[in-house]
Amino acid sequence: MPARNVVSSGVPSSDVRYSRLASDDDGYIDLQFKKSPPKVPYKAIALAAVLFVIGSLLIVIGALLLAGYFGVTHSDRTVPVLIIGILVFLPGIYHLRIAYYAARGYQGYSYDDIPDFDD
Repeated sequence: MPARNVVSSGVPSSDVRYSRLASDDDGYIDLQFKKSPPKVPYKAIALAAVLFVIGSLLIVIGALLLAGYFGVTHSDRTVPVLIIGILVFLPGIYHLRIAYYAARGYQGYSYDDIPDFDD
C-alpha cells in the first residue's frame, strides 16, 4: 500500500487527521476484501455434544426396553423414551457434523451455519 502524506495548512501536524490519497488509489484497500477468521461457537458445539450423548443414551435405553432386556411393568412407556431419544439425538448429530466439517475445512461448511448464543 502506498504511503500517505500528511497535509497541513497552518494546523500543527499532531492535530491533523487527514491524509492525501495516492494518485493511483481507486478508493479500495486490500483489508476490506480479506475474510476475518471464523468465530468458533464453543457453547453451541458443547450443547450439541450434550444433546448427542443424551439422545444416544435414550435411544439405547429405549431399544433395550423395547427388546425386553429390562423388566418393564408398563410396556406403553418404552416407545416414548425411544421417540424422545431420536428427537434429542437428531439436532445434536446434525450440528456436530457441521462443526466437524467446518473444523476440517470442507468446502461449503462454516461455523456460521451453527446457531450461536449471542453473549
